[in-house]
Amino acid sequence: MPAFVATFKNSRGKTETMTLEAVDAVSARRDLRRRGIQADSIDRKAEASVGSQRAKEQTAKQSGLSQALANLTEKKPGIREKAVFANKLAAMVDAGVPIVRAIELVAQQQTIPLFKRALEAITLDVNQGVALGPAMRRWPKVFDKLSIAMVEAGEAGGVLDESLRRLAKLLEDNAKLQNQIKGALGYPVAVLFIAILVFLGMTIFVIPTFADIFDDLGAELPLFTQLMIDLSKFLRSPAAFLIVGVIVAAVVLFGRFYATPIGRRKVDALILKIPLFGDLIQKTATAQFCRTFSSLTRAGVPILMALEIVREITGNAIICDAINASREDITQGIPLSIALASKNVFPDMAIGMLAIGEETGELDAMLSKVADFYEDEVSATVKAITSMLEPAMIVIVGGIVGSILLAMYLPMFGIFEQIK
Repeated sequence: MPAFVATFKNSRGKTETMTLEAVDAVSARRDLRRRGIQADSIDRKAEASVGSQRAKEQTAKQSGLSQALANLTEKKPGIREKAVFANKLAAMVDAGVPIVRAIELVAQQQTIPLFKRALEAITLDVNQGVALGPAMRRWPKVFDKLSIAMVEAGEAGGVLDESLRRLAKLLEDNAKLQNQIKGALGYPVAVLFIAILVFLGMTIFVIPTFADIFDDLGAELPLFTQLMIDLSKFLRSPAAFLIVGVIVAAVVLFGRFYATPIGRRKVDALILKIPLFGDLIQKTATAQFCRTFSSLTRAGVPILMALEIVREITGNAIICDAINASREDITQGIPLSIALASKNVFPDMAIGMLAIGEETGELDAMLSKVADFYEDEVSATVKAITSMLEPAMIVIVGGIVGSILLAMYLPMFGIFEQIK
């Protein structure tokens, strides 16, 4: 494979060279861009010997496979990491630190390899005259459309530091909401998982010991005890693996079904109808929609682009479709409040406040108040669900353990009667 010598400037403005192999100069330049390097010139290097060339090709293939595997397993920055980045960058820009130097300093403090590499590449791009927003667009695995839109709006309006602060606040609020949802949904799942493990452990390992004792004593087993012993035998038999296989296959099939557009819409529609949890998800989506849409419009992002960005962060296909349909209605001159009201996915109060904001010209301020209200509602709902689930989970775990103990001790009453 031909070798090329690339000449470029590093973050400090010094000229450096790099040798790389590529099919042609265009591929070499594309490879350099993936690494975050903007080459000033690319010249072809003299051909090497055939043996050396083959060795280099083999090394390049192994390196390519290793890089591809690394890209698949690389950790992506989460909402919290991006919020910290926006906060730091806003503080330095507000203090008068040049944008290139500010990004370079943030990159030096970054511990996530992918995020660090992206920031170093963005530093090179911005140093060569590329705006921060377009430079961030080259790293879609690191920066989402929301972050890019806020930065580009700030650059266009000359208020980058303010836009970055709003972005950091928005990301922190979204992270807080997500953590509340995870806490509400994670607690019962974790307790239920532990309860199942306790049940299986006692059924598979404890009940057989008591069953042998009862056989030796010749005790007459009550129906409930006999059922538990039969269940224990079944769980220790090869047929139990068939049940496990069926469950695993069902989970895999459900995952594939949910991955399809039709399957996701049907499942998400059912989720919204689940008591308590459906209401929680709707309130969370309402708070995220209002908070994000308010921040985007306040930053100067066009309403249609703002709706497109908000649509992607709702997390529910039904709400996403409603926002997308409303976006099409707006292009025909229909007000946003009327468009969303016809889709019946957001609470009436939110729609009413949205309509008032449109009438008074204070849409972003009104949506911010609505977001505050529903964020408080989400917190209250999470506390209510947790307070209800805690005793319910205790009862379930206690019922499982108590049932097994009851099944084991019932025959003993008959044995004691015989001894008397």
